[in-house]
Amino acid sequence: MSAFPLRDVDFDAAYQGKPLLKGSEVTFDLAPWDIGAPQPAVVELERDGRFHGEVLDVGCGLGENAAFLATRGHRVTGVDGSATALEEAARRAAKRGAEVTFVQSDATSLTELDEQRYDSVLDSALYHCLDDEQRQRYAEALHRVTAPGGQLNLLCFADIDEGLRFPMSVSQENLRTNLGKHWDIEEIRRNAYTTSLTEEAFVQVGIQALASMGFSIDPDRIRRDERGRILGPVWHLRAKRR
Repeated sequence: MSAFPLRDVDFDAAYQGKPLLKGSEVTFDLAPWDIGAPQPAVVELERDGRFHGEVLDVGCGLGENAAFLATRGHRVTGVDGSATALEEAARRAAKRGAEVTFVQSDATSLTELDEQRYDSVLDSALYHCLDDEQRQRYAEALHRVTAPGGQLNLLCFADIDEGLRFPMSVSQENLRTNLGKHWDIEEIRRNAYTTSLTEEAFVQVGIQALASMGFSIDPDRIRRDERGRILGPVWHLRAKRR
């Protein structure tokens, strides 16, 4: 069983520089997912023509992906449950001259979007933040607000050991089980997720403290980008709405 109880995660607190996990004293100077730019994997998806029409970035966080897609000419709505994240996302988007509609909503219901139908959906590191009951409701909610034939591109932490293991990592079987009822899964393949973490950051926070939360790191095997940022293994799922 994971040492990381998903329902005790407080993302709004993390965006305020407080502990990510309730009851923990572990904090990060910079949120592990805040790289101050769009995810390189999302940039590649856009270059490959994976987004069209009305685009929904669900779990948009600080809005870097949403702002990037908007600057590429897409009509984008960014959704997140954290008011703190959305306030900063709006500020960053304005700084980049990107027009994005930001909406605060629970991703497992998306009731604020009931009048909308999106052609493309991006989930960059949201799915693994939900437990299985929430994932099933999330799959249904996404189906409801997406147009028939709409495309889903989802990136989530993979149950692959590349020297870095996240406690929320999921299997391909989990993706198929929870999404397959509403989505025709076309492909699941391995990709990489760029974090703001460096090996030094892990040491600063404390390897043992992170291990108590379910994180593990093997310095000899981790992958890094050219800036020394640690790359985590993710699944990239492509699916079409039924």
